[in-house]
Amino acid sequence: MRVPFFFPSYDTSRYPPAAELYIMREGSLEAPIRHALDWQNPWFWDEKALEKEMERVFDICHGCRRCFNLCDSFPRLFDLIDNGPTGELDGVKKEDYAQVEEACTLCDMCFMTKCPYVPPHEWALDFPHLMLRHRAVQARKNGVDFVARQLADTDRMGRLGTFAATAANWTTDEHNTTMRKSMEKFADIHHGARLPRYAGETFEIRARREGAELNEAAPAFGKRKAVLYATCFVNFNNTDIGAAARAVLAKNGVETEVVHPACCGMPKLELGDIESVAAAAHNVSAALLPWVDKGYDIVALTPSCALMLKFEWPLICPKDPDIERLSNATFDLSEYVVDIAKTNGLAPGLEPLEGGVSVHLACHARAQNMGAKAAEMLRLIPKTRVAVIERCSGHGGIWGARTENFETAVKVGKPAAQTALKNDTSFVASECPLAADHLMQVMEMTAGEQKPKPSRADHPIELLARAYGVGRQES
Repeated sequence: MRVPFFFPSYDTSRYPPAAELYIMREGSLEAPIRHALDWQNPWFWDEKALEKEMERVFDICHGCRRCFNLCDSFPRLFDLIDNGPTGELDGVKKEDYAQVEEACTLCDMCFMTKCPYVPPHEWALDFPHLMLRHRAVQARKNGVDFVARQLADTDRMGRLGTFAATAANWTTDEHNTTMRKSMEKFADIHHGARLPRYAGETFEIRARREGAELNEAAPAFGKRKAVLYATCFVNFNNTDIGAAARAVLAKNGVETEVVHPACCGMPKLELGDIESVAAAAHNVSAALLPWVDKGYDIVALTPSCALMLKFEWPLICPKDPDIERLSNATFDLSEYVVDIAKTNGLAPGLEPLEGGVSVHLACHARAQNMGAKAAEMLRLIPKTRVAVIERCSGHGGIWGARTENFETAVKVGKPAAQTALKNDTSFVASECPLAADHLMQVMEMTAGEQKPKPSRADHPIELLARAYGVGRQES
């Protein structure tokens, strides 16, 4: 059972009753707890208060430096300090603080795995949400770039992309140098960054066309039913992930419905548009809760979207009973399959995957504090080696595709790519489809003329479907 209530503000002089703390198991000195985003308080938008808080947090980070090998925010901060006139934070210009925020991908790994000063420590650091606050203040003050705003409207982009999939995929292919150079000039998307391809039909349409025959002999038959929250990426870009999920769940006797009322708001959260995220939370929860009332579990098909429904929405809309109820009913896809295995038992029929799997643990899967469910799920496949990669892929959503960030994204992702190549497995997978594609690209760049053994990066559910011999691949 999740406890979806959080601190109502950043006021560290007081703490709420223990029942209102959200306790996370993965942390450093103590299990971290997290404050709600107090974005409706005028204090949140006060630039002087924000600057003072950034100064406080950056000075603590300077004295600690445990996060030096995470995202590029921390090297930027430490370089600004070390190359300054005093060698301390007071030598860094306040206007340069923005350089640190610009490198933050909101992965939450500093908060979840590194920082010893997160609440309940009295210093109460939450570096990702401080960067989000800075981003939100700047977005309200200066507005959001037009192109960034369009790219963050993933539902509209997805509808357009699926309508004209052939043309869209030709235009965005990284080998189409002429078009990609134009995109770089006008949209600030690096010409070499591998971009998601669009499907010729949405996952909602594909699911209605294909159907899913339930295995009535499965241990979970009649005991579970699930709504697959399609997510923008699966609905518009890679419907094979959704098809594999339906096939695996049908094999295990689980009835499914496919629903995509709207985007979860993660792309707009990355822009600091908190108001739009709150609106998405209310709209999507209103569409999904009637299914919960009918006894369905909610299963998000990508980890970023699961993170939003389970944790970020309750932080943005604290103590909203509908958001709380949806949070408690939501599962990450790998988490759900593992829960079936533990609670009901899996249907027989899994066959080994020859050559083994390297599975990358996506940051937003780790941030859900549920354990390494992708690896745990793949280890259900008999006689199959599963090698775990815990390093960052470097992508960070749209961040890693931007012209000014792509080379950094490749640099950050190189250790993960080198690990995958060293593992020498037949398959490589990540729960985050964007991370999977970027990791595969960096593997190809790192391997050079000697091509990597895997020809593509999969979602772990696709490999489980392969082991079951169910589902089918569509371009």
